[in-house]
Amino acid sequence: MAAYGLLLPPPALEAARHGSINIHASLLPRWRGAAPIQRALLAGDGETGVSIMQMDAFLDTGPVYAQRRHPIGPEDDTGTLQDRLAELGGDLLLEVLAAIDHGEARAVPQPQTGATYAPKIDKAETWLRWDHPAAELERAVRAFRPSPGASARFCGETLKVWRSRVVASRGAPGSLLDFPDALHVACGKQALALEELQPAGGRRMTAAEYLRGRRIGRDARFE
Repeated sequence: MAAYGLLLPPPALEAARHGSINIHASLLPRWRGAAPIQRALLAGDGETGVSIMQMDAFLDTGPVYAQRRHPIGPEDDTGTLQDRLAELGGDLLLEVLAAIDHGEARAVPQPQTGATYAPKIDKAETWLRWDHPAAELERAVRAFRPSPGASARFCGETLKVWRSRVVASRGAPGSLLDFPDALHVACGKQALALEELQPAGGRRMTAAEYLRGRRIGRDARFE
């Protein structure tokens, strides 16, 4: 099983001769649940990985056959990590299946400490909150890319923020800095430079393309 999202009933878990096996995109017991990659990015984890686990009746709590670690880079998003972890997990699964077939595999119970839960991403979480630190918002942009995208409200318009970076400016949260040359938005700590945006119903574009032709006053602010 991989990314199924539901608990299997005991008859299904026990139907196969060796039971049921799950490929999970985290280093269990960290980030049990539906959104381990997004939660690792949101938390600012420096690494993640894959776990091959013997499934039990609970959520990602079964003993682990094998794990493989993988670094999280500063440019990584959910899409890039998901692709690399899928490849890593496929290779590791083949190793575990071969070991099971030869009677050499041993599933080790997960530690009792260090468990965290990765609930499904709620739509409300995708709205950028400007009173939070810019580093946290930059991680959110990457965590919600490519789907569902980080959202913001500006001048009555809903925008998706696809790329951003932290800049060492400050001001009242939500206010514009270094305007009109760039879209730097003050946060609770530092500021976020919005580099690629998508207006509702429009295409993805750079901040310069978005600003071109729009009349935006200096007192405009992000909600």
